[in-house]
Amino acid sequence: MRDEEEATDGPTDPRVHPEESPGFGEAPDGLEDIEVSRDVTIGEASPRELQATDLAPVAGDSAAEKVEALCEGDAVERRRAALALGEESASEAVVDALVGVGLRDDDADVRQFAVEALGELGGERAGAAAVETLGDENPWVRAEAVVALDRIDRARYESHLEDALDDGHHAVERNAAVSLFKLRGEAMVDVLLEQSRAESERLREWAAHLLAGVDDERATERLEELAGSDDEPRVVRSTAARSLDADPGKFRRQFTGGTENDTPDRPGEGRLNRRPDL
Repeated sequence: MRDEEEATDGPTDPRVHPEESPGFGEAPDGLEDIEVSRDVTIGEASPRELQATDLAPVAGDSAAEKVEALCEGDAVERRRAALALGEESASEAVVDALVGVGLRDDDADVRQFAVEALGELGGERAGAAAVETLGDENPWVRAEAVVALDRIDRARYESHLEDALDDGHHAVERNAAVSLFKLRGEAMVDVLLEQSRAESERLREWAAHLLAGVDDERATERLEELAGSDDEPRVVRSTAARSLDADPGKFRRQFTGGTENDTPDRPGEGRLNRRPDL
């Protein structure tokens, strides 16, 4: 059973709660009968590539060795090195490598891990690099840059988070909304109401979740609409229904936000911040 007392970090996910999954209780004859309505892509990563977030192979390496791997390793080694450097002290050499090499890598995952590491290290230069990374061509790198800015100093970078609300990609806009909600609380109502009508169901789902923290008649009316709409996916409807049952003040006090690593990974929101691994 799901503990409602810990419901404030993010919407439930079908992989965690199977009864919320489309097709629950049905017995399709084959794969062609299974409808996937979420924003998903089935990739072709090798087992070695999927293990790039496992830092055990470099646990005993020095910072200098990790920097060398970031500069000279293959794609998997560079990804792992970038991520592992986030656990080092924020020395000039480490930050130089992440900014000058990691964020300029041709591999989008390396860039994403590099900006994640900079978010862990913090500091003015890391923040400036994360701001610049908001212009990356890859939306998942940009989404991670928002996470980094949230972690480094969301108040200082509020204007950049505000700009990210208009990024055009649901992951970036979702992360920006979560971060700004932690700053502004109920003052985000207009943004959340707008996002609750976004084309992306994932963005509508998160808007419905965050509206649980808004004590406003407009929020209640919109949540009732979402919860009762047959046109909405089940996960959006169920998230809206739970938000209607939540206490707004308690929600805001407990909310830490899904842009940080303090919540369980969900499909599309783990370290790679990509699509579900079906």
